[in-house]
Amino acid sequence: MKKDCGIHGEQKRHKLYRHLFATFLVLLILAFLAVLVVWLVLRPTKPKFYLQDADLLRFNLTPGAAPLLTSIVQVTLSSRNPNDRIGVYYDRIDAYVLYKSQQVTAATALPSVYQGHNDVTVWSPYLSGADVPLAPYLADALSQDENAGYLLLYVRVDGLLRWKVGTWISGHYHLQANCPAFLTVDTAKSHGGAPPLFRFQQITVCSVDV
Repeated sequence: MKKDCGIHGEQKRHKLYRHLFATFLVLLILAFLAVLVVWLVLRPTKPKFYLQDADLLRFNLTPGAAPLLTSIVQVTLSSRNPNDRIGVYYDRIDAYVLYKSQQVTAATALPSVYQGHNDVTVWSPYLSGADVPLAPYLADALSQDENAGYLLLYVRVDGLLRWKVGTWISGHYHLQANCPAFLTVDTAKSHGGAPPLFRFQQITVCSVDV
């Protein structure tokens, strides 16, 4: 009789554990579905990036069999979170300059930041590269552009972001923004014999991929 009671008690405990596990599983699924529904309803919109200024402080090409480019560019980038109910964490973000798809400055880390609903963030880093090797055809193209009185550079932003909905925070997403910088010779400040000075033309909208 005692043995039967022991077996019966053990069965009740197993049944209770199964019920607790099933309840926990249901709650977990409901929580996941709630987050998924909120996520689908809110539909996060990609951040907007703008290149507000690009100041070419130094841009010297050393010609030869192995051309070298030394440059210092101060850029002003702004980012806006267009979402009304979703925040954005920029956990790691770098900026650098390209000429015809070749990176010509080192990647410079921008400060990590949290961007609330419809917030705007502005960065003004110095992007520089010293004696960066250029392919001869790129050096020729760069010389031709300078002689023609214009330069088209690209400021690229690479990084990781996370979305924040209420207390829930997503995993990391890769962010890339490409910002065209069109510069022309500033005739008022350029003098004969000296390297031409280039001036940024207008604020540009960056293409953004997340």
